[in-house]
Amino acid sequence: MRTSLDNDALAAQADRLRQANLRFAERFPGESGRRQPVHTVYGGAQLFRADSTPKLGGVALRALEEYAPDADVFAEVLGIPAVLAETVYGRVLEKLRREPVEDFRIDFEDGYGNRPDAEEDGHAESVAREVAKGMQAGTLPPFLGIRIKTLNEELRARSVRTLDIFLSTLAAETGGALPDNFVLTLPKVTIPEQVEFFVAVLGALEERLGLERGRCASRSWWKRRSRSWGRRGARSSRTSWRAARGGSPGRTSAPTTTRPGWGSPPSTSGCATVPATSPGT
Repeated sequence: MRTSLDNDALAAQADRLRQANLRFAERFPGESGRRQPVHTVYGGAQLFRADSTPKLGGVALRALEEYAPDADVFAEVLGIPAVLAETVYGRVLEKLRREPVEDFRIDFEDGYGNRPDAEEDGHAESVAREVAKGMQAGTLPPFLGIRIKTLNEELRARSVRTLDIFLSTLAAETGGALPDNFVLTLPKVTIPEQVEFFVAVLGALEERLGLERGRCASRSWWKRRSRSWGRRGARSSRTSWRAARGGSPGRTSAPTTTRPGWGSPPSTSGCATVPATSPGT
């Protein structure tokens, strides 16, 4: 078969490409194969209780019983083919009874608001105790985390104090154990230094609380309309991703660009690691 290229002549360029491909594959290994939640429920920290998840399931079941009491009505409302109605309806019922919430984010940000320091201190402590109770009772969802406030100058001290109180109290209540698939969310990131600081705080808490290095996984949100985004585009997001990944072998923060105040990407951690995604996605 006739060809025209001389592979030897392209050897140097091919080697550079190979090295670049290998670096990319190492930095962005892709999905881990571990389970990922299909949704994340955000709820104000002031409302969280150890049994919040089963209570939400009960509310959903009552709504289903009222508005779609059988498979036929359910199928008609949602446009499901009749041949699938019984199967889908049965699976929905089973899911709501067994695991109505896959991922719950205890929110100290938009869903909580700005409150007096003493009040937020109290909620950070009480929420940690509720999480510990849920761990003991087996009532927590399979994925769980908290969202603190942003790390701008107005809220930085408040955000760090909430995180400190929560993790310190939880570790004291559980003997250093954290829930499975636990993740900490940093919202509205505007500059890479906020992510670097967040990672430093997590590292310091791990050391002081005797947690395994990298045990506290993180996820950061980039605020798309920030000045730094407008000037530097995706470069800031990539920089923060590298900063977080360099903070600990076991911790990866996947930067995500979102509209301010809108929903979060689902966490995908086992609290040891958040699988990395390519920056800018």
